[in-house]
Amino acid sequence: MRRDDDPPRWIADVVRQPLANVKGGLSASSARKVRDFLDENFSRKLAISEMAAVCGLSSYHFVRAFSRTFGMPPHQYILDLRLDFAERLLAESSLAIADIAHLSGFSSQSHFTTMMKKYRHVTPLRSRSNKLISKTR
Repeated sequence: MRRDDDPPRWIADVVRQPLANVKGGLSASSARKVRDFLDENFSRKLAISEMAAVCGLSSYHFVRAFSRTFGMPPHQYILDLRLDFAERLLAESSLAIADIAHLSGFSSQSHFTTMMKKYRHVTPLRSRSNKLISKTR
C-alpha cells in the first residue's frame, strides 16, 4: 500500500528499465527475459552463468551487455531488488529483521544491515521506525 511520502512505484521501475538499442547491450527480448528471471529469483543465490544462460550468452559477454543495457552490473541490480523488497517488508509487516533479511536473499541480518546502511543510508530498524511514524501522521 502506497503512502503519500513514498516515491511512486514507477520511479523504481523506470530506473530499472533497459536502455533501448544500446550498442553492445542486450537485445530487447533478452533484456525482458533476464529482467523477468531476476524479478522472480532475486531472493536466492544466483550465478552469473545462470543469468547468462537465460540470454544464451557467455558469462563475460553477459556482464558487459547487461551493464550497458541496465546501467549497472548484475550484482547491483539484484541488490537493488533485494533492498526494495526488504523495505516493503519492513514497512508492511511485523516480521523480525532477521527473517526479512533471509526472505530478501541476504546471507545474514548483519549483511542486510550493512547493505541498507551503505546504499539506503538507514538501518533496517530505523527504516521500519520511519515508516511507522509516517503511518501515524
